[in-house]
Amino acid sequence: MFSFLKSKGLELIDASGKDFDTDYHEAVAQIPAQNPKDKNKVLDVVQQGYTLNGTIVRFAKVVVGV
Repeated sequence: MFSFLKSKGLELIDASGKDFDTDYHEAVAQIPAQNPKDKNKVLDVVQQGYTLNGTIVRFAKVVVGV
């Protein structure tokens, strides 16, 4: 089913390890960052997000380092 939806333009939002971006991510938790470089980065993905032909269908629910 995913391959059919992908052929119609559905894509996963790649969030893990990326900078936190409110256009694509929804922060559900914040945890202290172990390294200073992990501040404002997505440390864990709780629920995958999706886009359909460039439009957000569901935001990725993520844990952010602070």
